[in-house]
Amino acid sequence: MKVQVLFTIPETAGVDVAGATVAVVDVLRATSTMVTALARGARAVFPSASTEDALRLAQSLGREDTLLCGERRGLRIQGYDLGNSPLEYTREVVEGRRLIMNTTNGTRAILVMEDADAVLALAFLNLGAVASEVRERERLICLCAGREDAFALEDAVCAGLLLQRLRAEGVELDPDDGARAALALAQAHEPNEAFLASTLAGRALLASELGADLAWCARVDALAVVPVLRDRMLVPLSEPEA
Repeated sequence: MKVQVLFTIPETAGVDVAGATVAVVDVLRATSTMVTALARGARAVFPSASTEDALRLAQSLGREDTLLCGERRGLRIQGYDLGNSPLEYTREVVEGRRLIMNTTNGTRAILVMEDADAVLALAFLNLGAVASEVRERERLICLCAGREDAFALEDAVCAGLLLQRLRAEGVELDPDDGARAALALAQAHEPNEAFLASTLAGRALLASELGADLAWCARVDALAVVPVLRDRMLVPLSEPEA
């Protein structure tokens, strides 16, 4: 398997995604929240590039069973139903609902890669499920959403852990330099709450009194849902479970 890891969204410029499976990772917190929402019974998550696009889509879909979700600088956007904390996405709130999500990094990263053969959402939460899903693919790109177009350690470690899992399952990897760096970072860091709290994004969440999200986002293999992009919406490859 040819493997490429991109550490920021600007690195996607000029990258040919034809024939590639893309795993987008934004551990803190967009992809963790998407996985949680679909596991809790949300019908679909519609990634949106801007608040204006999100509001237009909500008007088109109708607000009866549609929730506006997202954040700017980590905090819920004014007028939205939900922010970007996975703990908000309980079964009581999201089951059977369509979610329109607009975040600083994660939703933008997904939309940038929408022309790939397949686009999946990756987090610590569904690491094993994604590994099982992509192990037969010929070309894999891991796109780390990063933090405002800058490197985010937690995303790089998550990408590296995915590659570790694939190797452990007997997949022969042909990694680029980014993939080799991600593998090295995954070997150097344990994916747990303390690690997430030490990152720049984790410290920002703690400062915003959102530190409870760290424990949830650090739960490796907690959920088996693999969100896949179809017709510009993320839907689960497996049945919701939690």
